[in-house]
Amino acid sequence: MRTRLLGILLALMVCVLAALGLPLAAAVAAAQQTKVVVDRLDDAARFAQDLPTSGTSDSARKGEPGPAPGDLSRRNAIDAEVARYHDLYGVRLGIFQRDGMPISAAPRNWQVPAGGSGAQAFQEALDGRRSHNPPQVWPWSDDRTITVATPVVRDGDVVAVVLSESPTGALRTRILHSWLVIGAGEAAAMIVAVLLAVRLTEWVLRPVRTLDRATHDIATGRMAARVAPGGGPPELQRLAHSFNEMADHVVLAMDQQKAFVADASHQLRNPLAALLLRVEVLGLELPEGHEEELGGVREEGARLARVLDDLLGLATAEHARPEPEPTDLAALTLARVDAWRPVAEQRGIELRWDGPVLALGMADSIGFGSALDAVLDNALKFSPEGSRVRLRVAVRHAQVAVTVTDAGPGLTEDELSRVGDRFWRSTRHQNVDGSGLGLSIARTLLMAGGGSLGFAPVKPTGLAVTLAVPRPGSE
Repeated sequence: MRTRLLGILLALMVCVLAALGLPLAAAVAAAQQTKVVVDRLDDAARFAQDLPTSGTSDSARKGEPGPAPGDLSRRNAIDAEVARYHDLYGVRLGIFQRDGMPISAAPRNWQVPAGGSGAQAFQEALDGRRSHNPPQVWPWSDDRTITVATPVVRDGDVVAVVLSESPTGALRTRILHSWLVIGAGEAAAMIVAVLLAVRLTEWVLRPVRTLDRATHDIATGRMAARVAPGGGPPELQRLAHSFNEMADHVVLAMDQQKAFVADASHQLRNPLAALLLRVEVLGLELPEGHEEELGGVREEGARLARVLDDLLGLATAEHARPEPEPTDLAALTLARVDAWRPVAEQRGIELRWDGPVLALGMADSIGFGSALDAVLDNALKFSPEGSRVRLRVAVRHAQVAVTVTDAGPGLTEDELSRVGDRFWRSTRHQNVDGSGLGLSIARTLLMAGGGSLGFAPVKPTGLAVTLAVPRPGSE
């Protein structure tokens, strides 16, 4: 989520900076070129003003200036000034008659361009218009010159044209330099924007991450997890407060439910014991022939007693708040194997284990041992005679796992998704003695200590149950 939010913010910032920077770059280039064009127009106007106004009678009739007595010195001065202008600025400059014949030009052999922007500007000047909007020059432009033409008007008629052709190398350099400055400013603005975006996303997402951790803790059984007060937008602060209130209500409801189950199972044990005692007394007074009915009553009473014992054990496990400590699960597993070996031999099942000499895991030894007992009882209950139940202790990267594998009928995929639920039993195993609470108690005991209980099918038949707890220092 942080990456997506950062990406959206940065994309918006890039669009804003581009929307501001590109027009600014174009405006700077246009301003630089306008400055050059205005300078050339001013220079052309000055040369047009210094041009002699009289000439020969033929030239006068044609509307063209020509050398007249007293103007020769001015013509020589203009020629010298045009030459100096060319030498100083590197600009081609010419004053041309209407027919394109040069009055004064530098360099001397320069003529009116036969085509392109120069010919177009000359023609516009003959029509009485000054060059005001030549094509924009860019740093990558192929056109390396700017042509500016100014008409010389006498008595309302265009008698000559001042034409200049300026190289654009310096102009392109200035434009590029201005763009680099703009680019540096945009880059600095982008860096500041990135830093602000990172801080903004941290500020917005900090309560979200805290809420996510608390939700994960509660989902994995750590019901005491809460969202600590912190910064962030007011909406997320209200959400965190509402989440804490919801978690408090859920914990209260669960505690009331657990207390009810514990009280009910505890209170029912004494009446059930008295009822079974009365059944035994009644059985002594029944005539012969009712042994089968009496045995059924005894069996159902014993089953009900086991269910109540399991309910009380489940409630006790749910109320337990063990403190996990480093425990040698290899030694603990071996001890439980030795304790269950007589039961396995009585049922004709081979009980084997494999693992390292030492396997330290963060677990409550009593709770883990009780969970392992429930899993072993389930494995021995469903394994056929002559089969084998294996226990394997494995030290993984962040966990220590004990896997119990049996050779029973196993479970389908649908059944695997429900195994471990309270009172759930497969319809194929209803004739097997049990309350359906053994694996639920095992899971509750493990989760109370920060562990987990997993199930996986075994081919061709069987079920693998894995009890996993964290390794010391892995959290």
